[in-house]
Amino acid sequence: MTLGGSSFEHTCPGCDGLAGVLPGVPLVKRLPSRHGRCLTDYVTECTHPLAHQRASKGLTRVDLAKLICAAAERRGLRSGTDKHRVRKWEVLGITPEAETQIYIAEALELPLDLVDPAAWPHWLPAGDGGVVPLGPSSTVIALREALNTAMEPLERRTFLALSGSALTALAAAWATGPGSALAARLGGEKLVGEETVTVLEDISRQLNSLLTEQRQHVSALLDAHLKTVTDLIDDGRYSKATGLRLHTLAASLAQTVAWHRFDHGRHTAAGKLWIAGLHSAHATGDPDLGAAMLGDLAYQAAWRQDHTTAAGILRQALKRAQHPAARSLLHLRLARTLAAQQDKQPALRALEAAEHHFGASSGRPLPAWCSWMSEADLAVDSGQALLDLGDARRAHQLITEGQGLLPHSRAKTRGVFLAYEAASHLQLKEPELAAHAAEEALTLARRIGAPRCERLVQDLVPDFQRYRGADGVPAFLALAAA
Repeated sequence: MTLGGSSFEHTCPGCDGLAGVLPGVPLVKRLPSRHGRCLTDYVTECTHPLAHQRASKGLTRVDLAKLICAAAERRGLRSGTDKHRVRKWEVLGITPEAETQIYIAEALELPLDLVDPAAWPHWLPAGDGGVVPLGPSSTVIALREALNTAMEPLERRTFLALSGSALTALAAAWATGPGSALAARLGGEKLVGEETVTVLEDISRQLNSLLTEQRQHVSALLDAHLKTVTDLIDDGRYSKATGLRLHTLAASLAQTVAWHRFDHGRHTAAGKLWIAGLHSAHATGDPDLGAAMLGDLAYQAAWRQDHTTAAGILRQALKRAQHPAARSLLHLRLARTLAAQQDKQPALRALEAAEHHFGASSGRPLPAWCSWMSEADLAVDSGQALLDLGDARRAHQLITEGQGLLPHSRAKTRGVFLAYEAASHLQLKEPELAAHAAEEALTLARRIGAPRCERLVQDLVPDFQRYRGADGVPAFLALAAA
């Protein structure tokens, strides 16, 4: 294969980090590494982040070396970097000096404040803007990339927007079938016992069971919990059964942390966390768990008005999702995004499919990630789809019906549903009722710390302006402005 006009080779007999990822690079038999620990100790089909960044810009090792030397010269210094040194970084796991890492960032046109010499190579963005390709041992790379982004207060890596095409391609790769079977990891530093995993699973369940207004207080704990599980997968020694539990736990935690970031508007971090969850799920061989992550990525894309990407991801997810509850939820989300595009007949067919699968019998346990879905969700989301299609009367009926069915414990969902109710009242030219629902939604969102729900309500403010004289509207507008 040629990149940038030159041959792109991978010759290290102990590391097959590029093999099988880039077209034309063959998958070679893995041999014991003679080079000590490097990033590719746990990688088979995923590239070293530096190699991926270089390849994505069409640079050969010679090209990169010249750019690094030029960066040094601009500072009145000299760098001895050549293609052989670049190869040592990528293949042998050698760590560049701190100053050289700054030159590398400049050569790759990356923000210099990304550079963290102690974290090499993990400060380098992995994949296509963070979309790490699926591979037999790609979980750790995806998890590290997600954690690096999620734990940055200013989200410096947001310049690497997750492209819709990259996400759709990732979904298509997942849809081709299961990955390699997860194997025991016998070369780790310390044994990970079953008791340890049980404790971690119990803590995860307890944290996830907290009400929304309480969960906002433990976000740092959830982050640390995910990092701990990632470290165990990366560094631990464990059996196949324990590895399966660790990867399942990593997927669940990544999904939970992703929703927290998403609710607070940190979309890049949320997307990368769902991608990491997809990698973890793929390693377990559980297609419904993988479909869960794709469904959430699609939900995020639809939220950001990228309905083409959302529909593409959901169609791929439906190719392998098996449990009726999972298929019902995916069809419901597909209906919502198709309705937003005014694609009426496909949207109505998706609604029919969602209703058909909902509550259908299955010989398998209900997946935990969609166990929350109820008749209330089916009714309200169906109503919202019909609202987008212009059937405001029927939409309002379904949304009101769903509101009455929703358990009191699901406060955040209630806030979202109230926002939908307000929107339906506005379409029916009922500003007084709309103001009442919007005010209740806004008050609830602020009380439980749900900024995404508040954003939904704030987006309705321009539509209320024309009804300033209606009862309740001035009070709502004042609350929204406060």
